[in-house]
Amino acid sequence: MNPLKYFLKMHDRAITSEYGFQLDLLSCESLMRDGSKSFFSASRILPSNIRDSAIALYAFCRLLDDMVDDQNASDNVIEQIEYRLDRIYSKNPLDIPADRALALVVERFLIPRSLLEALVEGFKWDRTGRQYQTIEELCDYAARVASTVGVMMTLIMGIRDRAVLERACELGLAMQLTNIARDVGEDARNQRLYLPRDWLKEENIDPDQWLKNPIFNDGILRVNQKLIQYADDLYARSAFGFSGLPRNCRSAIAAASLIYSEIGRQIERQGMDSVTKRAVVSKRRKILLLFKSLGAAIYSAKLVQSLDPIPAIQFLVDAVEPEGRYAHYSGSVEDRLIWVVSLLEKVEHRKIDSYHSFARH
Repeated sequence: MNPLKYFLKMHDRAITSEYGFQLDLLSCESLMRDGSKSFFSASRILPSNIRDSAIALYAFCRLLDDMVDDQNASDNVIEQIEYRLDRIYSKNPLDIPADRALALVVERFLIPRSLLEALVEGFKWDRTGRQYQTIEELCDYAARVASTVGVMMTLIMGIRDRAVLERACELGLAMQLTNIARDVGEDARNQRLYLPRDWLKEENIDPDQWLKNPIFNDGILRVNQKLIQYADDLYARSAFGFSGLPRNCRSAIAAASLIYSEIGRQIERQGMDSVTKRAVVSKRRKILLLFKSLGAAIYSAKLVQSLDPIPAIQFLVDAVEPEGRYAHYSGSVEDRLIWVVSLLEKVEHRKIDSYHSFARH
């Protein structure tokens, strides 16, 4: 084939793919706006190219989470999820917007399948009603359902530095522990217990009996307090990784950290009672935290390489091949060139649109 004709053909294919991605993204954005308000708020200050891929990732994970939590889900729901991953990694996703969008994301940013498989393993643990004796075991669970997303987000930002990946994993741990502290009562009413059983026993609470009649008492107060403090320590560790991120991404990740950690502050204001109450961060407070996060782009603490490793997250960091700091797009040389050209075209179209808008006024 004539090289020029080949280039034009591949260019048209790239444009079509990008157009389809943008359509699928509208569906993903709707899902995240309604279902994950804290993430959606923080994502608004990510640069557009990274925000789009991040929303696609979170929307897919959200759909899987809803599938697993559905009380009427079929017994083979995990097999259904694994089949969807098979299709995504074979570049033949199911005709579902989130699946199509994620298929492009995993290809562009070299996201290892093992990370999504670890996420699915966490979902398996949910389906079997698994409980956790120690905080270390609970972190093993949180690493699968939350730190996996932290690693994938970091890859989308083009970063593969081990220390940054570890801090991202720790932020995922902190967020998931915050979720657990917030949802103690809701989980118990669904016959789920995530609080470390050893901590409950130290407070003379029989975990199995409490699950039959979940009430708030001084023992639960102290367990929740301990869990929130553990999460706060992880938030503090993870902040050392912000400076290792692209400067235009730091504020968004800092915002996510601040908004999630604020859930812990709200639980404290409610007297640590998350059995009869649910902590909610107000819209006004989120806006204030978003403004506060803007300083992260300038004042982030220096990246720390030598923190004691947390065992629960090491397998996730090991899964990432250190193929260079920036891996924004995979594929052949021709595909990379076409991708760059299509991006330049989009920029040019925006310039033209801006000129016409200015001329009209």
